[in-house]
Amino acid sequence: AGALPAPDELDRLRHHLAALAAEKERRQAEFAATKRQIVACMEELEHVPDSTFQREVVCEEEEVFCLSEDNLAALRALLQQLEARKAQEQALCKELRSRILVLWDRLRVPAQERESLAPHVAGSRSKTTLHALQSELSRLETLKLQNIRNMVEAIRVELADYWDKCFYSKEQRESFGPYYQDDFTEELLQQHEEEMAHIKLYFEKHQEVFEAIRKWEGNWHLFQELERKATDPSRFNNRGGNLLKEEKLRAKLQKALPKLEEELRGRLELWEQEHGQAFLVNGRRFMEHVAEQRQLHQLEKEREKQERQLKKSRQIEEEMMYGSTPCTPSKRRVLGTTTPSKARKLNTTAATPNSTIRSALGGSVFHSPASHPPPSGSKPPQSLRTPCRTAAKPSRPGRLEQNKENVSQLNRIALSARTFKGFQI
Repeated sequence: AGALPAPDELDRLRHHLAALAAEKERRQAEFAATKRQIVACMEELEHVPDSTFQREVVCEEEEVFCLSEDNLAALRALLQQLEARKAQEQALCKELRSRILVLWDRLRVPAQERESLAPHVAGSRSKTTLHALQSELSRLETLKLQNIRNMVEAIRVELADYWDKCFYSKEQRESFGPYYQDDFTEELLQQHEEEMAHIKLYFEKHQEVFEAIRKWEGNWHLFQELERKATDPSRFNNRGGNLLKEEKLRAKLQKALPKLEEELRGRLELWEQEHGQAFLVNGRRFMEHVAEQRQLHQLEKEREKQERQLKKSRQIEEEMMYGSTPCTPSKRRVLGTTTPSKARKLNTTAATPNSTIRSALGGSVFHSPASHPPPSGSKPPQSLRTPCRTAAKPSRPGRLEQNKENVSQLNRIALSARTFKGFQI
């Protein structure tokens, strides 16, 4: 009975005591962490401990609390209960805030009245916040019943906006009969609110698909506009590199549109398989809508091409009948061409018998560089007053060619004059 324990028994005892000490430290750490979370939840929920166990957890010292497995399990259960209640109140506050914001907008509540509730609407999580939100919502609901007509009309504006976002067709919009009723009652208001909730849920559920469709429509309209600009003859007058930029963008869209259409085709086929119905855009399946748009675009291009061809053929017919419109050439100075001063001298000289024929023939006669007698009353040139002989100057090749041409023209004109003289009446 008084024998000492064996060494191996002492070792087992030491290991057991060390394990108990480690377990105690673990339980104390768990208790301290759980207690901090419970106190934070109670403060946020403005909850006062209402049981002996809760008071022991919150009010007593940590060394006094019994760290048994049952107490720790009850502690974890209390924390879960408080967190569930906290999440529930947060969801309720979120719903109340959204309803209040909608009613503020529909009832056109002034900003001064909204400021008093702004801290609670911004996101406070106290119990006071929940009570304040509930009170404000009750007040707005009363105002809503007093302004049913305004409320219904405000909801109808929102409905039309969401119908556009969801690509509703005319038939889909007309299927909601209360939208077109004028008997503003509480029942009519409720029907509008239910339809609004339904369309909002539908839009949020398929928002990615709607955004992809809207992206395709934007790119398609831009591509059509660039196609029209590409056939406009005045585009070459545009400076600053815009023509090159438009061509690059048009080529980019021409490649991107088929890829986007294939991506949408896959999404919509998957959606139709999941829901067992067709995904409609403006009352038609989207790929049918795409095919129709491309066909209309091709027909429009053919129509524009035919119009250009018809315009060109009419222009050719007019030119063949009335002659082509002369284009004003750019003025160039050619060697040997008569200068403007010489042209004025030619116009002011006395008319010769062949002047009528020259004007009728519409040609210009080049005169030889020989000197002309001076006008009456003017002094003779210096060369005529000095009778000395001057050395002959070598003729220029250009002037020689002009003289030959002038001589030939004069011969033809003289022959024409003799011919017409024989037929005088």
